[in-house]
Amino acid sequence: MTGHYLGVDLGSTTAKAAVVDGRGDLVATSVVQMGAVSRQGMQKAIDLALAEAGIAEGDVSGTVSTGYGRKLVPGTHRMFTEITCHARGTAAMCPGVRLVVDIGGQDSKAIVVDESGLVDDFAMNDRCASGTGRFYEVLARALECDIETLGGLALRGSPDLEVSGMCATFAETEIVSMLAQGLPTPDIAASVHRAIAGRTLALVAQVGRRAPVVMTGGVAQNPAAVRFLARALGLEVQVPAHPQITGAYGAALLALESSGRTTPPAPPGHDADTDVQLFPHAHSGAGHSCAGCDGTAGGAVHLGASIAVRRG
Repeated sequence: MTGHYLGVDLGSTTAKAAVVDGRGDLVATSVVQMGAVSRQGMQKAIDLALAEAGIAEGDVSGTVSTGYGRKLVPGTHRMFTEITCHARGTAAMCPGVRLVVDIGGQDSKAIVVDESGLVDDFAMNDRCASGTGRFYEVLARALECDIETLGGLALRGSPDLEVSGMCATFAETEIVSMLAQGLPTPDIAASVHRAIAGRTLALVAQVGRRAPVVMTGGVAQNPAAVRFLARALGLEVQVPAHPQITGAYGAALLALESSGRTTPPAPPGHDADTDVQLFPHAHSGAGHSCAGCDGTAGGAVHLGASIAVRRG
């Protein structure tokens, strides 16, 4: 099969694009930071990926979009949910994966992948900011450090400080209160990372722990987030070389695979993967809202010995 295929993942805070060739090889990627779902950011991501691939929009044989803003992508041939695209892209990057933990700007997902790389089950929290990329931004702002240095700060913290409540709505106030008590900044960062790992562990518990585990999303670039999640799970956690573009890569691969099918395209504005039962055991009620939330850190989590984190 010849040609190039484009995948676009328009998320809440970043736009990602990936281009694959007719063999499914990844030939170009781009990640564009933006304040919110943005057509301008999306188009910039597309332009950068096409330029890196050395092709024009007219050379694209098929486009699949995913993410919060997938309906805004022009020229898309099909749309797929983030669940399907992240599973497909991660399985291609890390063959044999069984559990994908994806933490994006506004949500977090735990996706069970079967031996064929297809979604078997998933749980998703898109109703509470605790444990998402936005939460880490709040922490960095309160500690007056760059988001890029937050992980290194947390890794220097002691394991003695614990937080009993970590509601994202009031997190900044709680962190400022800790600072006012004279608690060391690294200890505060470490305690919050442990609490977030506890929340993520509760999400994983809805689908069951599997191995190998791969963490994706922008938060996967935070070494402390990966390390504390590995400790909470009691499993090694892998991080692909490009953790932010797994959704776009999966979308591009689906564009390639869809081009060889004779099935009619999904109606405009309709996700192609909802036509078939891809998620036989899906937890449609995953996640929770602030209503009735007690603001706890997600239950007690015993953190054992340090778990090695493999990056590949």
